[in-house]
Amino acid sequence: MAHAETAEDSPALISRRLLRAARVGSLGTVIEAQPFTTLVTPATAPDLSILLLLSTLSEHTRHLMADPRCSLLVVGPPVSANPQTAPRVTITGIAEKVADPALKARWLAVHPYGALYADFADFALWRIRPRQGLFVGGFARAKRLREADLAPDPAAVAAVAAAAGEIMAHCNQDHADALRLIARQALEEEPTRNLPAESHTWNMVGVDVDGCDLALGERVIRVAWEAPVSDPGDVRSELARLARLARGG
Repeated sequence: MAHAETAEDSPALISRRLLRAARVGSLGTVIEAQPFTTLVTPATAPDLSILLLLSTLSEHTRHLMADPRCSLLVVGPPVSANPQTAPRVTITGIAEKVADPALKARWLAVHPYGALYADFADFALWRIRPRQGLFVGGFARAKRLREADLAPDPAAVAAVAAAAGEIMAHCNQDHADALRLIARQALEEEPTRNLPAESHTWNMVGVDVDGCDLALGERVIRVAWEAPVSDPGDVRSELARLARLARGG
């Protein structure tokens, strides 16, 4: 059954949604006792670890090789012209290089353009496990988060991850119309929407306890569940609910 707490009343769950949806972020590293910040393109593992595809030709990668302490800032859309009204979260952790084809595939699923260089010799996948976080939801709304606050339930993560391939294949083969409706509904809720043609086919390229990723070519959008799910049955229920909403039901 889906978790009872909703993202509307939980800084931790809002932070998870921001991390899951982020396609760009600011990576903070340390070099010779000085901070350094650069733009990166994150994805998340099923357990919410941050995934980055980095080149050894980049300064920030060399920084991590010398000192793996780092931070990542991701920012959501502002609710007014003032950018300080945007929800955002900064996480801190230790970066490590990983050689996991499944995690690399998950990064490529939300950054498909990266296939052009993902196998170059100087590129490798890095993972950051969030240890602490700071959520800022706007003016006078800040909350420090522990690792335990951010981390999804391990049993739920494992259950959904084990069924992810089957869920995606089934939805893409048998429920293309529903995915198209869900995608258009999600796009209509974006602050700067750009709707594709009705006939375009969206594919589910990722699914986890917090939501799913839908792709149309190189355009990938995040669709969040109403609340974190516990098992594949909850995923099916959430997809059915989203399809009903998209149909006006």
